Amino acid sequence: MTLLDVSIVNVALPPIEASLDAGPSELQWIVAGYTLAFGLALIPAGRLGDLMGRREVFVVGLTAFVVASAACGFATSAEMLAITRLLQGIAAGLLNPQVIGLIQQLFRGAERGRAFGLYGATIGVSTATGPLLGGVLIGLFGEAEGWRAVFLVNVPIGAVLVPLALRHLPRAHPRPTLDLLRRLDVDLVGLALVAATTLCLMLPFIIGAEDPDRGPWWLIAAGAALLALFAWWERRTERAGRSTVVTAALLRTRSFTFGTALGTAYFAGFTGIFLVGTLYLQTGLGLTPLEAGLVQTPFALLGAVSSARSGALVARFGRWIVVAGILVMALGIIGVDITVGRFEGTAAAWGMAGWLALAGLGNGVVISPNQTLTLADVDVARGGTAGAVLQTTQRIGASLGVAVISAVFFADLAAGAGPDALADGYGPALSVALRVTLALLGLSLVVGIVDALRRRGQEGRSPATPGGPPPA
Repeated sequence: MTLLDVSIVNVALPPIEASLDAGPSELQWIVAGYTLAFGLALIPAGRLGDLMGRREVFVVGLTAFVVASAACGFATSAEMLAITRLLQGIAAGLLNPQVIGLIQQLFRGAERGRAFGLYGATIGVSTATGPLLGGVLIGLFGEAEGWRAVFLVNVPIGAVLVPLALRHLPRAHPRPTLDLLRRLDVDLVGLALVAATTLCLMLPFIIGAEDPDRGPWWLIAAGAALLALFAWWERRTERAGRSTVVTAALLRTRSFTFGTALGTAYFAGFTGIFLVGTLYLQTGLGLTPLEAGLVQTPFALLGAVSSARSGALVARFGRWIVVAGILVMALGIIGVDITVGRFEGTAAAWGMAGWLALAGLGNGVVISPNQTLTLADVDVARGGTAGAVLQTTQRIGASLGVAVISAVFFADLAAGAGPDALADGYGPALSVALRVTLALLGLSLVVGIVDALRRRGQEGRSPATPGGPPPA
């Protein structure tokens, strides 16, 4: 639900604009506010789950997400919807790190790989099917009320999941209490610094994706300074023998640092294609939201299948399976580029669907195996925090990618003169954007190959199975 809500709202923006008389700034915050709040909450929530119990934080986050979704669905103004989307994003950020932490806690070895494979399948499905589901709901309930169903659909799902989570997820030991929370050595300064750093690094790209001239790009420098301050504070806190948000040992774990770098570059590359691809399909080719969603559905379906299968293969092939997935993903993007350059209309749309299916196949063998390998050597007690750091860098990468890819797309589109040239320019603009995607995927490919060669060099000295202890 939480990742679905990143993309599902995009097709609901025109009805929201008409129903609530929302302006461009309000629409931007309805979309961006969720993403920003989601990213800000991840690392603090991951650490809180490690300390207080992942089941407990998961249930609180899920309950809050259901309540916030209901508030979004019943919003009576654009301002109210923007605020409730912020609350929904915070709740999603509370919930998500607990999933990774629980997988780390409950599974080992090949079983952990399979669990991450299923988790990766849900990520792929939710990312790509959001526009399709949104189009279906708006088609069923009409534009006037259908946008409300986009949010309210979370309520019955959450109402079923909360009691299931309470019944089946393991309790924390000792059980969390207010007294325990007071006695915990929580690094509040570190949490504040990491939240401020995330804000400074994400906000410019979120705002700049809509209008690069309005982006507060100076915040990137502030974010870099805050990141350095955070690193200094964490070292100082650890030397004093107190609890930290991120331990030096985690950052020295090479599997974690390589996997985080790869994930950041990869998410920067692939996330933006859904935004520019949807614009090409709907505005360039004149497809309806439902038809555009159907074109992108093969990406989700093939990604779900390959992700579920790749979880069982990661222990055998290691980082090389991720490298292979990136290459297949890149081949699919190249195919889309060729298709939009050579075909028009329906032929372009369905040709694009076929190549997106191949790209989805590759995507499925990148995300979940990368999570397994990145967290393989991480202490279970820090699993939620480590997973949250990985997710946060992926969100930052996605924000960067969407901003860069959409800026390139709109810049090329604006080069056309007159309405006819603008209409004809969607294909060439998409091609330029896809080449930026390929460059970012190439960066992730380089990181993957370097890590695979590093791991091969270690195999003769101290082989390790994902989920087992780190190499000596």
